[in-house]
Amino acid sequence: MVKNSPIFISKEENPGSVEFQIISFTNRIRGLTSHFQLHRKDYLSQRGLRKILEKRRRLLSYLAKKNPLGYKNLISELDIRESKTR
Repeated sequence: MVKNSPIFISKEENPGSVEFQIISFTNRIRGLTSHFQLHRKDYLSQRGLRKILEKRRRLLSYLAKKNPLGYKNLISELDIRESKTR
């Protein structure tokens, strides 16, 4: 899988599910990181990125507690690092 390619989500998935939210946050994070290559001093967007990262971290922590196997599958599919503190 290409690192910067967005993960496409089927319409049948539940948009309120933890996995769906993590995937959508990851897509937004990847979009913002490419935005910062052109706009290095966009501090307001950097603040928004930090908020999205924190939300995703909390959701990943929740998923790791509730469904460890799903957590491992999701982080390998999205190609993101495992959280240091779960």
